[in-house]
Amino acid sequence: MIPLSANNKPLKKYILLALAISSINITQAQVTKDELLGQRNVITTAAPFLLISPDSRGASMGDMGVATSADANSIHWNPSKLAFIEDDAGIAISAAPWLRQLVPDIWFYYMSGYKRIDKKSTVAGSLRYFTLGEIQFTDEIGTPQGVAEPVEFAVDGAYARKLSDNLSLGIALRFIYSNLARGNTGISAAEIKAGLAGAGDLSMTYKNDIKISNKDFEYTIGGNISNIGNKISYTTEANRDFIPVNLRLGTFWKTELDEFNDIGFGVDFNKLLVPTPQFEYDSAGNITGRLDLDDAPLISGVLKSFGDAPGGFREELNEFTISAGLEYWYDKQFALRAGYFHEADTKGARKYATFGAGLKYKVMQIDASYLQPFANRHPLQNTIRFSLLFDIDAFKDQ
Repeated sequence: MIPLSANNKPLKKYILLALAISSINITQAQVTKDELLGQRNVITTAAPFLLISPDSRGASMGDMGVATSADANSIHWNPSKLAFIEDDAGIAISAAPWLRQLVPDIWFYYMSGYKRIDKKSTVAGSLRYFTLGEIQFTDEIGTPQGVAEPVEFAVDGAYARKLSDNLSLGIALRFIYSNLARGNTGISAAEIKAGLAGAGDLSMTYKNDIKISNKDFEYTIGGNISNIGNKISYTTEANRDFIPVNLRLGTFWKTELDEFNDIGFGVDFNKLLVPTPQFEYDSAGNITGRLDLDDAPLISGVLKSFGDAPGGFREELNEFTISAGLEYWYDKQFALRAGYFHEADTKGARKYATFGAGLKYKVMQIDASYLQPFANRHPLQNTIRFSLLFDIDAFKDQ
């Protein structure tokens, strides 16, 4: 169990930092404006579980998936891909222990499915469930306040439609529930409640063929702006947090080497569309703290996120994460995958390699992935994920 203060701010900051996928805090004291660019300035949001890669296939390729071929998990990466899916219906189930190097009982579960309506349209839905395990709450002087098991979940619905043979658009709607410390009270004596939010995704996919050196390639370009929605409040409306509005852009190329061997490779770029933390300075120009940006309007925060980094253009570039991945299929039945994820040192310093494999047989496909960080004793060390995908058409045939 993890001892936590039940006070509002300490609890919120612990949850955001422990689960926000980044493992590094912010250096603040005695830093001048000229030295700012080299300082850690990690962006944190509420409900960071929305950004966890839910399936083993995407996770094994460096957390990449905005432009890969469509499957039942596409609603997370890029709902518009579903318009190009070949099968009539399918479902997928995934499970993974999370942050196992910190605590033993945090788990992430994901279930999704799709149904083709006609040759141009597909609908889909998903449920993600995140349990933080048992937590011992205490007050500000360490008196036990009881044990609870905080949970978060999100329910999605999506629709994708082809506008032409090469282009599709997709939308998704999402309900978010975040119960981190319900029933406890914060410093202001306000009762902490479960956070609720509604959000949506806007996505597109362009798919075409090209010949390079007498070799045929199928290439896909994808884009998705996800989690466009209201901010979450855990106490009063005056104290609200951004959810992780995220921009994902990428491309994926694949080709047949021969009758039995296929290979594909691609890259994704991600950027959080929320305000970058701003600093407070003393009269000598030293950084003394960070400003609270929770009151910034949603749309204003999204627009300003492209140019509000205190370190200027270079820091803005550092806010992009890069995922690169490779996928190999033998006889369309056995797959090997590998990938790399890169995040700037000042924005969380996540750098890790990923590996995975998949086996497809008639009605079912099973995928597994493994994550290996480049830092020692990293919270994501030895993360293993498993996914099962079922082809409903194949079930009917059987």
